[in-house]
Amino acid sequence: MTITEVTNTKLEKAFIKVHHILYKDDPNWVCPLESDIISVFDPTQNLYYTGGSAKRWVMYDEQNNLVGRVAAFYNEKYFQQSGKKIGGIGFFECINNQQAANELFDTCKNWLTQHGIEGMDGPINFGEKDRFWGLMVSGFKNPSYLENYNPPYYRQLFENYGFVKNVEQSTSEITSDTFNRERFSKIAQRVLTNPSYKFEHYRQKDTKKFAADFLEIYNQAWSHRVDFTPMTLERVQTVLKSIKPILVEDLTWFAYANNEPAGFFINTIDVNQIFKHMKGKMDLWGKIKFLWYKNFGNINRSRGIVFGVIPKYQNLGLETGMIMKVYDNIHHHPNMKSSELAWIGDFNPKMHSLFDALGAKTTKVHHTFRIAF
Repeated sequence: MTITEVTNTKLEKAFIKVHHILYKDDPNWVCPLESDIISVFDPTQNLYYTGGSAKRWVMYDEQNNLVGRVAAFYNEKYFQQSGKKIGGIGFFECINNQQAANELFDTCKNWLTQHGIEGMDGPINFGEKDRFWGLMVSGFKNPSYLENYNPPYYRQLFENYGFVKNVEQSTSEITSDTFNRERFSKIAQRVLTNPSYKFEHYRQKDTKKFAADFLEIYNQAWSHRVDFTPMTLERVQTVLKSIKPILVEDLTWFAYANNEPAGFFINTIDVNQIFKHMKGKMDLWGKIKFLWYKNFGNINRSRGIVFGVIPKYQNLGLETGMIMKVYDNIHHHPNMKSSELAWIGDFNPKMHSLFDALGAKTTKVHHTFRIAF
């Protein structure tokens, strides 16, 4: 086996090509957008290069066939979460061969050790946790946009090397048949009829208003996290603009308490039902495909990508009120048969309890692994 660092455009294309080779016979795989992966390793686009660094490698066998790839990275912000200098590995792909996997892991370990790193988490993203985070260990179908998908044997490759589970991440799904509507309708009425509370669905024409409200809620709701970095209005506006084609207005709700922003529940269409036809390309032909499948492709699932309530208004029922508003509007979208709720870590039992009470069923599980050096 030969491992080569990605140092030019040709090798970057090889890095992208690996998953096309390994997943060519997997009917459940949805090719990630090439631009989403390339941007992670572009210092002009990824702020995590400030206070950090990243490397990528590809692996060839004796016949010069691509058989694997991996990336390693570190960032000072990530050190704060564990009190140690923990780096990360991600974008791992490999044939079912422990020796090959070990060589890829060793390459990452050796590079990280040179920078004083004491351990590594993986597979994770060189960036935010809402994308490319964790190894899929169950539910190997219907991968969601920006969600890691992999063959079942990857778990053995990681564990045989010495990685151990650090965090378990559960993704859930709810349908009209499983939704506990009667129970939640009664609970929600106390909130929905309270004059101190107000609920509004997102409107594109009022993006500036909702961007400001999102900013205020986010920066309060997530401020307790050790890895928290406050959002800026510019960043929020950029994100809302980027998801505009897939955001569902009447399935995205904001809650207000005493006339101040208090919570949000953001939902999009399951865009991977479109991307599975695009082979990772968002060129002109890809954009035409996107528009056609969005309008005529029978998209039948939505996805809740972020849910938050500021601390002083938590546990008052605003969560239930927003959920009821979403599911009261599902009938406007007769093709929608289910809604996926993005992953919740095992460190968040309150949200797990809420999802269980809703009638949501766990459909996918990812593990974030760690190994100390």
